[in-house]
Amino acid sequence: MSAPSIILKGVTWDHTRGYLPMVATAQRFQELHRDVAIVWEKRSLLDFEEFPIEQLAAQYDLLVIDHPFVGYAAAHGPLLPLDEHLAENFLRGQAENSVGASHSSYAFAGHHWALAIDAATPVAFWREDLLQRHGLSVPRTWEELLVLARSGHVELPAAPINCLMNFYMLCVELGEMPFRDPAQVVSPAVGTEAARLLAELIAACAPGCRARNPIASHDLVASRANETIVYCPFAYGYSNYARAGYADHCLTFGELPRLNDQALCSTLGGTGLALSALRPRQPAALAYAEFVASAEVQRTLYTHAGGQPAHRAAWTDAENNRLTRNYFTSTLPVLDRAYVRPRFSGYLDFQKAAGPLLHAALLGDNSIPAALRQIDQLYQSVCRENSVLS
Repeated sequence: MSAPSIILKGVTWDHTRGYLPMVATAQRFQELHRDVAIVWEKRSLLDFEEFPIEQLAAQYDLLVIDHPFVGYAAAHGPLLPLDEHLAENFLRGQAENSVGASHSSYAFAGHHWALAIDAATPVAFWREDLLQRHGLSVPRTWEELLVLARSGHVELPAAPINCLMNFYMLCVELGEMPFRDPAQVVSPAVGTEAARLLAELIAACAPGCRARNPIASHDLVASRANETIVYCPFAYGYSNYARAGYADHCLTFGELPRLNDQALCSTLGGTGLALSALRPRQPAALAYAEFVASAEVQRTLYTHAGGQPAHRAAWTDAENNRLTRNYFTSTLPVLDRAYVRPRFSGYLDFQKAAGPLLHAALLGDNSIPAALRQIDQLYQSVCRENSVLS
């Protein structure tokens, strides 16, 4: 058998959910297309959130990205506009079967920059065995959440980036969509109240939460060593932890607690598969991208390999829900109403700097009003530098 004539390089993020489904889909695609070989590499979650995309596009044909990168891509050109290369009916089918705004989040400035292959937003999770052992129940309201947290039973991933995402969520609930005003992220009154609520919750949790990301929070709660932390109110969900054999204990996932008797709208995450505009192997890369994002592969191979798909057919599939103790159907309503972050060129610079500013205020190292003013000034500066007003 002759060696493949086309070798594609891809980069994704370093987690079972991010890496194994890409390896599995690459292996099957290679079996169907013997002239193509696909090599996937992985990078840290921090690099996934912040590493310059133009550097990746120079090295890799296939890039798994976060949707806020698309504004930079539209302005600077490192990614291929997929709407110019994929069939209109295929993209229409992806839109019609999107989980929440996963598909549309990769559309910007008149083009579509990635195919949604992974859908996520902060959801609640808990340990059924520990709830029963301690005689506790899942909190349904913010007030019940605070009571449970003050009794030592709540975990919250409160690293800077997660604080910022949860701040957006609370602003939406308090009646303001962030970034609608070109002069400020939100009004001082709403921003102060959102930060106050979040600071109060963080103060009620163990100090270690202040440095943890969602993966670390899942690992902590699912650990055999954990005997007291029963619940997390909002963390980017990982269906892996609902599957038998993945961690010491299976986690159960579901709806967020309600605030002011309203359902919270957490901040959309997930990933998309983008193609470099700077590399020569685009036809083969396009064929593979369409394969990965297709309904059947998303529903079967991608999910079964540990992925968290973005195609609705996978989320409503009975077998996928059996494997994950109904992770998908239990959290789908949260995904469907999730808030989409800005995607203008420069937003990621804002996000990288705003998270630590807010984090310091939530921990009492700066005043909340001062931090909000600094965040607004940062927003205005980023907008000016990138010639955007919203």
